[in-house]
Amino acid sequence: MTADSSSLGRLERALASLRGLAVGDALGSQFFVPVHYPLLKRRELPAGPWQWTDDTEMACSVVAVLAAHHRVDQDALARSFAEHHDFDRGYGPAVNRLLRLVREGGDWRELAAGLFNGQGSWGNGAAMRIAPLGAWYADDPEQATHQAEISAYTTHQHREAVVGAMAVAAAAALAGSPDGPPAPEALLDGVVALVPKSAVGQGLRRARDMLDYGDAATVAAVLGCGRRTTAHDTVPFALWSAARALGDYETAFWTTAQVGGDVDTTCAIVGGVLAAGKAGAPPAEWVRHTEALPDWVPTGV
Repeated sequence: MTADSSSLGRLERALASLRGLAVGDALGSQFFVPVHYPLLKRRELPAGPWQWTDDTEMACSVVAVLAAHHRVDQDALARSFAEHHDFDRGYGPAVNRLLRLVREGGDWRELAAGLFNGQGSWGNGAAMRIAPLGAWYADDPEQATHQAEISAYTTHQHREAVVGAMAVAAAAALAGSPDGPPAPEALLDGVVALVPKSAVGQGLRRARDMLDYGDAATVAAVLGCGRRTTAHDTVPFALWSAARALGDYETAFWTTAQVGGDVDTTCAIVGGVLAAGKAGAPPAEWVRHTEALPDWVPTGV
């Protein structure tokens, strides 16, 4: 086993992605505050510190479970989500209730399956937290998609939500390749090849066809940017934005944030995918402004 494929190497990649996700999440969430709208248009940073949301809190559990089990253990993941659930981090009402009930002894399988009249949630929550898993499996994108599918079911059992998580994990794995990030077209083609047919997949194919479009607002109008908080309204645009700026975190963030929508989530996805690659780390100043990760996240040291 090479050093890069060791558990420590995997954890280092996952933590790098997690930091990128947290910065995107925390900074993106600042632009839900009306007083900051002019700053967004000018691409100026608001005063720190920036507090991250449920996106980062759940991603921390993903990394913690991978560090402990070297794979996704669904029971451990659901338990970690529930134990570390902070109501004030911006969770949706359905997940708030699910995690409270899990914490009280409920079975996550029954609770997740019963959401939305038994259809399961098709929200973007399984996708928003999963980029660090893709970074963990950067040497095995197929396994990244498989483990992301397993992880999604703990809270989101609708097909679109599951495929959204698989797509983000695949993108992060490909972006974090030991051979360096692929070209934009190759990234999206690789993701499409790894996920099943779905509305998310259709959106990704449209995203691939729109890589030459320079106007992000136009692309977001076609693909969606998370305003409906569904996976298929969120993931295609986020991965379009990530693919166009691999290795340039700052450009990717501003491109993503300026179209609005579910800004903390789209920017979390983009940040986690970019930071999976060595050249995609967020600016050091942005990291300093971002709330520190919780002390229960393993560091590998």
